[in-house]
Amino acid sequence: MSFEAEVISWLPQLRRYARALTGDRAWADDLVQDTAERALARWAAFRPNSNLRAWLLTILRHLYIDQLRGRREIAVDEESAPWRNLEAPPREVDGLVLRDLQRALYCLPVEQREVLLLVCVEELTYQETSKALGVPVGTVMSRLSRAREHLRVLLEEPAQGPAHKVPPLKVVRNPR
Repeated sequence: MSFEAEVISWLPQLRRYARALTGDRAWADDLVQDTAERALARWAAFRPNSNLRAWLLTILRHLYIDQLRGRREIAVDEESAPWRNLEAPPREVDGLVLRDLQRALYCLPVEQREVLLLVCVEELTYQETSKALGVPVGTVMSRLSRAREHLRVLLEEPAQGPAHKVPPLKVVRNPR
């Protein structure tokens, strides 16, 4: 199989990851196109017998970060984000669960969301994820653990969300 054909075979997975990162179909498509263009233009930089998918996901992630910086955005977690107003398909309970999961996913910090997507959705190993993100394996494991816990908490919260919770009381001791 040629290098070009291998890159093309990974486009659906790249698109899925880009959609999960951006929450926007057009932006995701642009990211995938830019990723494919860069990979094909720099095919000589790819080391044979290494993981092409991890290399492509790394390129996509770097392009995403560059575009966020270009937009002067740190993350796409604002109230007007497109995933905040998604409608579930009529008469589909699974659609509601998926919508809740997607909303909770976008409430995660970007670092946790990236690791969760790469390990749980794209099924990269911790080592592959470590290389793709440029962080130590221990950091990948830590971020994944925090992401899973954070996601669990978000999905267990009542419908009104965390903003309507009563803040816990702080215990202050009176020094004598």
